[in-house]
Parts: sequence; C-alpha cells; structure tokens
Amino acid sequence: MISFLAALAMLVGGYFIYGLFTEKVFGIDARRPTPAITKADGVDFVAMPTWKVFLIQFLNIAGLGPIFGAIMGMMFGPAAYLWIVLGTIFAGAVHDYVAGMISLRCGGISLPEILGNELGNGIKQVMRVFSVVLLILVGAVFVVTTSGLIASLTPESLNLTFWAVVIFIYYLLATMFPIDKLIGNIYPLFAAVLLFMAVALVWVMLLGDASMPEPFAGGLANRYPEGTRATHPIFPMLFISIACGAISGFHATQSPMMARCMKNEKLARPVFYGAMVAEGIVALIWAAATITFTRSYEGLAAYMAQPGHSPSSLIHDISTTWLGRVGGILAIIGVIAAPITTGDTALRSARLIVADFTRFAQNKLWQRAAISLPIFAATFAVMMIDFNVLWRYFAWSNQALSVFTLWACTVYLARNRRLYVITLIPAMFMTVVTVSYLLVAPSPEGFGLSYHIAVVTGIAVAALLGLLFARYRRSMPTVPAPMSEIG
Repeated sequence: MISFLAALAMLVGGYFIYGLFTEKVFGIDARRPTPAITKADGVDFVAMPTWKVFLIQFLNIAGLGPIFGAIMGMMFGPAAYLWIVLGTIFAGAVHDYVAGMISLRCGGISLPEILGNELGNGIKQVMRVFSVVLLILVGAVFVVTTSGLIASLTPESLNLTFWAVVIFIYYLLATMFPIDKLIGNIYPLFAAVLLFMAVALVWVMLLGDASMPEPFAGGLANRYPEGTRATHPIFPMLFISIACGAISGFHATQSPMMARCMKNEKLARPVFYGAMVAEGIVALIWAAATITFTRSYEGLAAYMAQPGHSPSSLIHDISTTWLGRVGGILAIIGVIAAPITTGDTALRSARLIVADFTRFAQNKLWQRAAISLPIFAATFAVMMIDFNVLWRYFAWSNQALSVFTLWACTVYLARNRRLYVITLIPAMFMTVVTVSYLLVAPSPEGFGLSYHIAVVTGIAVAALLGLLFARYRRSMPTVPAPMSEIG
C-alpha cells in the first residue's frame, strides 16, 4: 500500500513541479491568439471550454493501453511501477506537452507536418503514411477489443459482430461531425463513468477487504515464470508493453486536435501534461489492482496461464468480484468508454492528417466523407488480422512514433534556444528501446536476433542520432528562429 500511495503522490507532484518546469522551458504567451480563434471553421477549429478540452484529450489517449498495458506489464514485476511513474513524468507528459505546444504555435498543424518542419521533408512523407497506418491500427484494435467486452455483458444475440458494427457506425459519425456536436457532448458522460471505475477500485484496495501486497518485496527482479524470462526481458519488453500510461507516440497525433480547440496557451499544461498524468494514474491503479486481485506475481502468472484467461477476463473478474454486479457493470462500462473514445478520435485524426497533406477542405460533410470512407474501409480490412499480431504491431509502431516525435521536439527546442535536454534524454532512451525491441522480438514483428546484439545496436543507433543532433546544433544560426506561427 505504501508503494502505491507513494507512486500516486509522485505522479500528482510531478504535474505541479516538473510540469511547471516544462512549461517554463517552452515559454508560453497568454496573449497570443490560438488557432481556435484565428482559424475558426465550426468543424475542427472550434473554441471549447477548458474542462471539455481536457476531458477529450484525456479520453482520447486513455484507451485500453494503460489498462491492458499495466496488466501485462505487471508480469515483469515492480519495475512496471517505476516505469509508469518515471515514464509519465519525465517522458510521456513532456512528449505530449511539447508536441501539443508546437502544434498550437504552428496553427494547429498535424503531427507529420511538425515532424517534417523539424526533421526534413523526407521524414514528413514517411510519417504521413506511418501516422495514418498507426491510427487505423488504433481504430481496428479498439473496435475488436471493445466489442468483445460489450458482448460479454449482453445476451448472446448481441454478439461481437453486432457490437463491432454499432461501434463502427459511431466512429464514422464521430469522425465526420463537428467536434463540439458529438464528441464534445458525449465525452463528459464517458468521463464520469471512467472516474467512477478508478475511484471505486482505489476505494476497495485502500479501504475494502482486498489486501494489497508490497510490490517491491523481493527486489526489482523479473517476475515472469522460470523458463520464459529469456524471451521476456524487462528491457526492452516492459517499455513496449506499457506504452499508454508511460509514453505513447499515438498521443502526439491527438494533441493537434485539441490545439485547434484551446482558447489560450496557458491551458496547455493542464490539457497536455495533465491528461498524461491522469492516464498514468489510471495505469497505476490497474497495475495495483492486478497484483492485489491475484495476490502475488506468482498468482498473476497462474491466472494468465489458465485456458481462456486474458487481460479482458481479468478486467471482468476484478470489476464484478470487487464491486458487485451493478458496480462491476459500471466499472466495465468505464473501461469500455476509454477505448471507444480513443478509437473515434484516432480515426478523426487520420482524417485531419490526410486533409492537411492533400490540402482538401473539410468544411462540408461530403468533403469529410470523401476522406473518411476510404479510411474506414482500410480499418475494416485491418480488423481481419489476428488480434495478437495486430496488438504487437500496434505496440511497436506506437513507440516508434514517440521516438520521431521526441527528436522533432528536441530539434524545435534547440532551434529556439530552449533547454532541449528535457526531450533529448527521453528521445535517446526510447530510441534504444524501439531499436532493441525490433531486433530481439521474435518473428513476425521482429528479427529474433540475440539479446546482446539487439541492445548494443540500439545504443549505437541512439549514439549516432545524438552525434548527428550535436552536429546540427553546431551549424545552427546564432539568431534563433522565432517561436511563432508557421504558415
């Protein structure tokens, strides 16, 4: 219990201390008009109340990632606790804040345009395709997982296929309607249910009959069962398993959507940094609930080894056992709300990215449909892929995108004579993680190389990029480029 409370306090404290430090490093200008004012179009550029912008950003990023990821990450042991806390404060929240602020300063441009401005036109073209593919993967993953969870609560006649169709229709509407009409009105309800879930689980763990074991008892050793630890090393596997809830490149595709709805730059810290901290808290709660419900790391391994057991079944069992039938259903609905509100905005972001690089106006419904329908056709095709393979590709590509975003943020801060080390260190660390994972992971998502070769290569790649960045810094002009709107 002490570890859980200390981790919770660190996350909250991180927002007020390191979040404020990050804000001062970037340098806000509360007098500067935001894109919601200068480019208002009633569809995507819409000034909205701050509480709605925060809730949309939080629900955008808090899909099943911080829940599924935390459950699977706890198999690695207490290192998961450390990664959730330290990753959120020093990597994920900084990543989200700086990327969001760059978009805000540059007229609400989408992530590929940010990457192109800072890393070059070649990177821009690649990232346009990569980002859209990732967002389609997100949409497909969350249709499959969410429909399965809902089907477990409803009569057999309302099966997975039925709910997949319902969710798909909702996603299409949310992608094409003005952001303040459907998303802006339905998200507060989803947020209330998700908040109930989080508070209820904490209440049971702290004041109920559940007995929370000390996660750090026995040290930081890997807690995967003997015989499987060689294929599940803490580094880099943990840092891929827990992405949302620590750092996620997907978040940077969502921040520009909210940059188009914010009224003032001073709101960026609660919206971008604060939403990431809130997601870290959700991940921490589910990590603690996982180990508490199964009573130990060995109990968690035994649970997951049983036929038919998965993170989805554990979510169901925790919710219904601890909170009763009604409370359990509400908690599961809260879990369901998270991926629904991530999937819809993922596909909406895909539409915005395509519209940005094709320069295709989005003022009229038929114009939005012209881009949305092909995206949804691609999402449907991706849903036919085996879910386990789909999730693994999503997990790696998600973290790979965070690497590109962090390097772009580092270049931007350096170019504007800001303290770029706040993004440089996370950029180099995540470079080692993603390269190492790609090389050591088994087929089909990786090359299956030896662990030592993979890690050494990851370090070498990060060092090379660091040298290239140092060379770029030496060639920068003595007069900094203005931190002003581009285009």
